[in-house]
Amino acid sequence: MSQALTDRTVLITGASRGIGAAAARAFAEAGANVVLCARSTDSIADLAGEIGECALAVPCDVARWHEVATAVDAARSTFGSLDIVIANAGMIEPIGPLAESDPEAWGAAIDVNLKGVYHVLRAALPVMPVGGTAITISSGAAHRALAGWSQYCTSKAGAKMLTEAAHAEHGDTLRVMGLSPGTVATQMQREIKASGIGPVAQLDWSDHIPPEWVARALIWMCGPDADVHRGTELSLRDEDLRARIGLA
Repeated sequence: MSQALTDRTVLITGASRGIGAAAARAFAEAGANVVLCARSTDSIADLAGEIGECALAVPCDVARWHEVATAVDAARSTFGSLDIVIANAGMIEPIGPLAESDPEAWGAAIDVNLKGVYHVLRAALPVMPVGGTAITISSGAAHRALAGWSQYCTSKAGAKMLTEAAHAEHGDTLRVMGLSPGTVATQMQREIKASGIGPVAQLDWSDHIPPEWVARALIWMCGPDADVHRGTELSLRDEDLRARIGLA
């Protein structure tokens, strides 16, 4: 798989920490050029410095269309192509009762979790080569409403449908898939824990999988073994899938 990724370019949103940062390191180790996108300018600059000359840090708020379009242009102008996009940026807040939610905070999260995925797909799909891969990060929350998580469930359900729409329109030439990683040991889980709301907040830290597992799954999804899953959402809760990827 590493040979297949040599000199290919992957753009990752939400790359400053957690799943995004782990994926950036993993793709770079596999030989790919990596474009790191996040609002945290210092974090992605530090990560790009750690990875080396195959990494490009592009400050980007996925809620803003022109910033995403600029990031895609930067990827192509720097590395010559854009072969893989991973729409990973997301936020869990606001957590709390729907009837007490802050409309501005609720809408801002939709801008990131749903419109942000749209912006990434809208900017990338027209310029990706045949056989390119677009992966969105989904969640079990896309399938089941959870009390206190109205914006997250709603935005993830919308992003799942958006992924399926992208496959319906581009599946003949591009590989479009979603990945639902389950609960991952990232800052988002700390925010969920602090809220005290819902069953996920009751989990211990040891119950979460490491972000490096998700990174390995993303690399596997860019290879031919994942072709049977085009247009679908893969779940890392699936023990058979974990075994196929080689996760413990």
